Amino acid sequence: MRHYKMTGQKIQTGRPNENGVVEQRHHRLKRAVGQALMLRDSRDFESTDEYKEFLRLLLGQLNAGRRDRLRVEMQYLRPLPERRLESVKRERVKVDSGSLIYVDRNAYSVHSRLIGEKVEARIGAETVEVWYAGKKVEELPRLRGRSKHRVDYRHGIDWLVRKPGAFENYRYREELFPTSRFRMTWDALRETAPLRANKRYLEVLELAAKEGEARVDEALGYLLEQGELGEGKLNVEAVRAILAESGAIPPATDINVADVSLESFDELLGGGSGVLQ
Repeated sequence: MRHYKMTGQKIQTGRPNENGVVEQRHHRLKRAVGQALMLRDSRDFESTDEYKEFLRLLLGQLNAGRRDRLRVEMQYLRPLPERRLESVKRERVKVDSGSLIYVDRNAYSVHSRLIGEKVEARIGAETVEVWYAGKKVEELPRLRGRSKHRVDYRHGIDWLVRKPGAFENYRYREELFPTSRFRMTWDALRETAPLRANKRYLEVLELAAKEGEARVDEALGYLLEQGELGEGKLNVEAVRAILAESGAIPPATDINVADVSLESFDELLGGGSGVLQ
């Protein structure tokens, strides 16, 4: 209100009806959007931009009959301020020992090199930007609600490798299993090498952060299918060796189906080697 040099007024406590003009407009807008979606026969949109364009066209239709009245009012309005009011909210937060920041009561991971530093979080409608030393270092999708988290294992893998014991009781440990194969690898390591499971798994996860998650995931799948689960066999060296051999992992589209022997049907149905008539 100060930015636009306006004086605000408050309604009385417990009297929401005094704000009826705004509430009624809100109600009618939601109803109009609902009716437009019914006419569209679908609430699915290919992207956020497509939904925004849908709303823009709808609002243009709803406001078409008000343009003349708005034109009359505008000649009595004072000029707007020289600069637009910033639409983002800024918060100064400290990166904790787990490489996390807490913004608007939600947790976000940032790179481990920022542990102990203070960063500026710029909270927008859709994203949270993280700025440090005058530079944007992260842009994260904004979480809706409270007590939620968005943890990227690539952010904290450096310090976890240095302190593998922290992995066992890490609050967001489930976020460190990017695919089901990584989780299967962790379970297999706990069975075959329980004392070294943390360290070995984190080394594999670090390799995924550096060499590519999809490539490491395929290598783990190959090792698991081959039954390479014995003591000392399932480790980062085995994964790295597979990555070094470009042809070691068959592509997902390479499917071999064994030829069917019709003699097995003869034996099953005829009890002998004779050919079915």
